[in-house]
Amino acid sequence: MNNAAMNTSLSKNSTVPKSKPAKFSIAKILLILGLLLGAVYAGFPILWMVASSFKSNTEIFAYPPRLITESFSFNAYSVVLTNPEKVRFFINSYLVSILVTLFTLIVGTLAGYSFSRYAFALKKPLNMIIIGVQAVPPITLLIPYFSLIITLKLYNTYAALVLTYMVFTLSYAIIMMTGYFNTLPKELDEAVMIDGGSRLMALWRVLIPISLPGIVGTGIYTFMLAWNEFLFALTLTKTIDMRTVPVGIQMLMGQHSYEWNEMMAMSVLGCLPVLVLYLFFQRYFMAGMTAGSVKG
Repeated sequence: MNNAAMNTSLSKNSTVPKSKPAKFSIAKILLILGLLLGAVYAGFPILWMVASSFKSNTEIFAYPPRLITESFSFNAYSVVLTNPEKVRFFINSYLVSILVTLFTLIVGTLAGYSFSRYAFALKKPLNMIIIGVQAVPPITLLIPYFSLIITLKLYNTYAALVLTYMVFTLSYAIIMMTGYFNTLPKELDEAVMIDGGSRLMALWRVLIPISLPGIVGTGIYTFMLAWNEFLFALTLTKTIDMRTVPVGIQMLMGQHSYEWNEMMAMSVLGCLPVLVLYLFFQRYFMAGMTAGSVKG
């Protein structure tokens, strides 16, 4: 009797082991496949661009197409880097992009600090105007800006490109820096002022060092906008020695032939500065893009 009772109680208390759920559900598999397809869709054109830069023009249009060339050659890069006109395109792009980034960060940081810390008349209307500039399609301002640049006698100058680009980059920088400064407590400013410092000293010695992620993120984005801009660079410049890289690539499309391998080589070289900046400052860039979006 006792043994039968014990066996009955053990059978009641014992539980059937449950089967473990599948490691990958159907939803996860579909998600991974979707991400892989998206990566191939986005990355294959870049891979084809790089591969084509090492081919000849005839091989680029060979059928069936080949991703990996048999006659691997740096001839397109050699032509681009040894041609003074094409090298000048890169110099112009570097100069304009660096100046736009520098001036945008200076003005954007000061303006962002003012919007974050001060209450002044017309603050809300100015905020609306700054946000509204972001919503205006640049092409709608092409003719007015062209007329203004001609009137100011700045046509075909670096100043024309820098000032025009800053109209579009400055609004973004002010929005980003205002949001970032809003995440920093005002007690930091007050502590410096109690010690006898000024607002400018608080900004320079305290807030800017801890705002480095926001500044770097804004700077990289500003540099990318200036580096890749094509429409105004084409319209506001006339001579070859003032053209930038995007316009220089378009100039390789001749009336009777296209230098496709040189276009691909210039495109690869044009991507390198932004890629290098992103790789070196990726941590700051991602932090700067997200930190200003939530007020702490």
